Amino acid sequence: MKIPDDAIIPDEKLIKYLLVPRPWDDKSKYLAQAGFGLGQPEILRDAIRELADRQDATVDGFNEYGTYWRVEGDLIGPVGSLPVVLIWLQWAIDDMFHFVTLKPRKVLAA
Repeated sequence: MKIPDDAIIPDEKLIKYLLVPRPWDDKSKYLAQAGFGLGQPEILRDAIRELADRQDATVDGFNEYGTYWRVEGDLIGPVGSLPVVLIWLQWAIDDMFHFVTLKPRKVLAA
C-alpha cells in the first residue's frame, strides 16, 4: 500500500524536531549528511513525500489513536542519500495519514 497523496507532513515536525540539534535522539546530524538543513525544510518534506510515493508501506502496529505504517528506503537529499524508516499514523478518528517520524535504518553488511 502507498501512503496517500493527502498525507499530512507537519512543518513543526521538520523545523522543531528533525532539522534542529537535540541533546537526545538528534536526527539533524544524520540528515545533514545528505544535505538537509533547517534553512530549507521543504527539501526534506519533498524527499519524505517522494520516498513514500516510491515504496510500499507496511502495517507497524496499532493503538487507540490508529494504525501505524512503516516505509523503508533511501531518502534522497541534495548531496546524497540515507537509509531511513518513515513512520506514519493513520488516525482512527478520520482515517487521515500523518507523518510521525523518521529514523536511520540499519543496513546489514553484505
